[in-house]
Amino acid sequence: MSVDTSRPAVAITTQERVQQSLSTAAARNLATTTKSEPQMQGISSRWLLRKLPWVHVPGGTYRVNRRLSYTVGDGRVTFLKDGSKVQVIPAELAELPLLRGFDDLTALGALAAKFVQKEYEPGQVIVHAGKKADHIYMIAHGKVEKVGTGKYGDDTILGRLGDGDTFGGQLLAGNGAKWEFTARAATSVTILALPVSAYKTVAGQYDGLREHVQALGANGHKVNKHGEAVIDISAGHVGEAVLPGAFADYELTPREYELSVAQTVLKVHSRVADLYNQPMNQTQQQLRLTVQELRERQEYELVNNPEFGLLHNTDFEQRIQTHSGPPTPDDLDDLLSMRRGTQYMFAHPRAIAAFGKECNKRGISLGSVDVDGHHIPAWRGVPILPCGKIPVTEHQSSSIIAMRTGEDNEGVIGLFQTGIPDEVEPGLNVRFMGIDAQAIISYLVTTYYSAAILVPDAIGILENVEVRPRA
Repeated sequence: MSVDTSRPAVAITTQERVQQSLSTAAARNLATTTKSEPQMQGISSRWLLRKLPWVHVPGGTYRVNRRLSYTVGDGRVTFLKDGSKVQVIPAELAELPLLRGFDDLTALGALAAKFVQKEYEPGQVIVHAGKKADHIYMIAHGKVEKVGTGKYGDDTILGRLGDGDTFGGQLLAGNGAKWEFTARAATSVTILALPVSAYKTVAGQYDGLREHVQALGANGHKVNKHGEAVIDISAGHVGEAVLPGAFADYELTPREYELSVAQTVLKVHSRVADLYNQPMNQTQQQLRLTVQELRERQEYELVNNPEFGLLHNTDFEQRIQTHSGPPTPDDLDDLLSMRRGTQYMFAHPRAIAAFGKECNKRGISLGSVDVDGHHIPAWRGVPILPCGKIPVTEHQSSSIIAMRTGEDNEGVIGLFQTGIPDEVEPGLNVRFMGIDAQAIISYLVTTYYSAAILVPDAIGILENVEVRPRA
């Protein structure tokens, strides 16, 4: 029998096939789905919260008592830019230590008007060591190197100054001095300069300004390298030498830190809380995610808050600039050398990556240490912990923070209060606020916190760290 091959075969479509078993879509109606808890991408490692020693503050305020110090250095100011013209904000002149506390805006405005804008190219000398110091300089933009003479007559870098830094501020006191260093532009620099003669003209018109500067500039106290009043001590003497009398004076108005607060109101509909609590409690899951967000905000405030944040409250003398832009091993060595017992460094992940690239260029192997079971990059045995709350500016620069922690170590500490009503975590509570007319249950979620720097050298910052990819 022959087969007719002239007629094409008829394909059986999926719809025409007879289903022989239960479909997966139908089966899911009878099955219990395995599910995860609600996930949150915004959760970070929060190393700063984890590594700060937290001190219980039962009174809600923490007072930092220090030895009395007399500040005669330079502060940091802010500028206004209008096209290529730069002006200092008059009120910002009070950042200069000899003008600190002076609030006559009329006098400060007259003084600000006397500043002259100057531009310098890389390598150009701004002031020469040994020459008469007759100007006060404020760096509006750029980087300046302070150059001294080394042991064998060669040039040595004493330090670097960046945006907002000043030098020569002590000249307001009328000290006939000479420059102790040469200031040289490391990059293109915009500077506002005030001749001492111009200051004297303004001071002659405003008695309050002159008297304020004279009162702060003529204290006549002997100080150590940290600006603290010297304790006279006799050593190596023989016989019945007369011993000097001494005492450690304290600051009369010590810094006080009040606990800050972060709060939100969590709302859950009663129908959801009543009917949809299996297999996971909806209120608990909502609370878990809310607490995570509050902790993220808490760490952000510890870094960036203008009142107690670490970036804003680090002493100006503990801020240094990078040698060239990206963070180098030399930069981190300088940062570590500024304090005893540095325990941690914190940096944005991009800054850590930039430092790793600089190590690779030099053929240096970046080490690691174990921190709570994690292998963390380290330099000189000090872990470099990631902290995404340290900002990266629009110019692709960031900062690296180095710190010593603990009360007994005269370091940086976190502040909180435990044992508060309805506490669910240390320093964090959840309080029932009631049910409104729409049957929505409200809970007030609150955390109280702050941070304190016990002595200025407990923390230092490497500023203007370039994190952009380099060709």
